[in-house]
Amino acid sequence: MYSLDVNFLKDRAGYEVTEKKATQLQMPAGDLTPLFVGLGVGLAIPIFLGAGWWFLEARNNQLTQDIAQLEAENKRLEVEIGNINAIREETQRVKAETQGLVTVFDQIRPWSAMLQDFRDRIPSSVQINTIRQIEPTAPGRGQASTNREGAIEVTGLARSFNDVNDFVLTLQQSQFLQSTSTRIATATLVDAPLPPWANQSGVEEIKLPQVVQYTIQSNVSDIPASDSNLIRELEQKGAVGLVSRIRNMQRIGVISK
Repeated sequence: MYSLDVNFLKDRAGYEVTEKKATQLQMPAGDLTPLFVGLGVGLAIPIFLGAGWWFLEARNNQLTQDIAQLEAENKRLEVEIGNINAIREETQRVKAETQGLVTVFDQIRPWSAMLQDFRDRIPSSVQINTIRQIEPTAPGRGQASTNREGAIEVTGLARSFNDVNDFVLTLQQSQFLQSTSTRIATATLVDAPLPPWANQSGVEEIKLPQVVQYTIQSNVSDIPASDSNLIRELEQKGAVGLVSRIRNMQRIGVISK
């Protein structure tokens, strides 16, 4: 006998939808490469982002350490710069003191050398009574002072006015005096002074010829003592100590030759 199997479920509306959903969830039976590629890309992105974050964090830490080292180096350099500036200031102070000392040596005019120069230049017919240094005179309005070293005044007696003129001419050639300022301040005829023994009793009155009483003024030369001509003159006049000091300073470079 034949039997009929009738499936009434297929005739229901819900059966077809359920079958379609089951069909959609099935894995494709073809090539799975796109699926694996997508999965790999999905995994690679978080890994890449994590590696980038780790690299940036490590780089940030390194930069922080570099900044700290640079700040420490900057502080050390600031201390060294301060020390260098202090050394520079001390060097400038020493240079200023050295220059002041050089100026003092350059302005020195030993009296022994100057007196020897006068002895070498005075004519035999001229007598020196006094040599003194006087304060420099104040310059006139609008004039510069040319007498920083002071002035020299020489007084004495001479046989004639010509002898006084000759003495002035020889003094104008001196390295110790300014030739342009060497001049006769006064020159007058006076009675010659009597020698001490002429006032003794029993000696007849002696009448001596008149002589010229003079005053010569001049400014001290402002040529530096380290000048080659003046240093040679100082050496010839016996100022060996000053010459030795100046040459030692020239040797070490404090004074230029």
